[in-house]
Amino acid sequence: MIHVHPLNRLSIAALGLHGADQLAMAALPLTAVLALGAGPGLVGALLAAQALAWLVFSLPAGLLVDRFSRARLVSVATLAAAAGAACALPAAIGGWAALLGLATFIAACGTVLFVLAAGSLVPEFVSRDALASGNARLEVARAAASLAAPPLAGVLAGWSMPVMAYGLAVLAALFAFEAARRLPRGAAPVVAARPLIRAQLAEGARFVLRQPLLRGIFGCALAWNFAFFALLAAIVPFALGPLGLDPARLGLAQAGYGAGMIAGAALAAGVQQHFGPNAVLVAGPGLSVAAPILLLAAPAGGVVLPFVALFLVGFGPMMWLICQTGIRQIVTPPAMLGRVGAVLQVAIYGVRPIGALAGGALAAASGPAAGLWLAAAGFAASVLVVLVSALVRLRRLPAGVAA
Repeated sequence: MIHVHPLNRLSIAALGLHGADQLAMAALPLTAVLALGAGPGLVGALLAAQALAWLVFSLPAGLLVDRFSRARLVSVATLAAAAGAACALPAAIGGWAALLGLATFIAACGTVLFVLAAGSLVPEFVSRDALASGNARLEVARAAASLAAPPLAGVLAGWSMPVMAYGLAVLAALFAFEAARRLPRGAAPVVAARPLIRAQLAEGARFVLRQPLLRGIFGCALAWNFAFFALLAAIVPFALGPLGLDPARLGLAQAGYGAGMIAGAALAAGVQQHFGPNAVLVAGPGLSVAAPILLLAAPAGGVVLPFVALFLVGFGPMMWLICQTGIRQIVTPPAMLGRVGAVLQVAIYGVRPIGALAGGALAAASGPAAGLWLAAAGFAASVLVVLVSALVRLRRLPAGVAA
């Protein structure tokens, strides 16, 4: 029997799981409009069901990750994603919007659980010095899925078969399960006692806010995600309006984001080793500041600068994400990895709607360019948080904590 390293199996599972997630996400608005005849209100409600899973289920998922075998939870997560996609297929064919929303929520819950459990498994499979490359393997899988799934869903929609994307999502999730079920099970995290759930969640939140490095990561992530969703709210009206792009050229420009994610994931470990974690933590969000400026400077009808702008938004933050994930895995006690990751996740996904509403409102009131300037200010604030935190002095990976 051929031996496959557990990290390779986990990376294969991540490719399948994120492929299923991205296919479902790309298919959802297309299915809603083309198969259900939905207007903007229903499309927004269905998208909200996907986002709601990250807000509602992250903390419970973090508790599960800190209580049970993480390898088993990875398998459970892939099955939940498959079940959600399987329910979405008949819902989309039958035009049942409520069932489609529920199926979307279930599938997204599977993704939430997978992300937290897989991130907590990496330190079990690789050494401390290999965390950056290990985390990068998982992010390359996510970036590849993010790049490939939307065009595939678009092709299926062009053939008048948008609902078939859910069938492909089921197959991708089952592919992920086949890889996940072969992971070494390991033992559940060991804790001295089982305090009340509220106390466990409070413990995770206190740890994040009191640990200097995690506090800096927390603040930077809040500012950056606010800015990113302000950018998303303004970029399409700006590109189709003042910039004068048609949908086809806008799609080409948006491909820069996925390309940047893949490049950032591929280079993150080497850049961190050569320049140090602090350089990556500053440059990651710092490159994002240039994105709104490049968009505003792009000539009418130009695709090159928008492509470069979105490439930078994918490239720098991907390296930052991989670097901060390694730091979090090192400084967090193993028995708290799930809760600490969940606290950060809830904060990030909680601020995203605020950024989208602020960017959209400002763009509507003062023009799309104003929304881009708001994004630039938010990205600059994320850099400032790093510069005034303990992260800026982190020339090498921190010392680990005792298990």
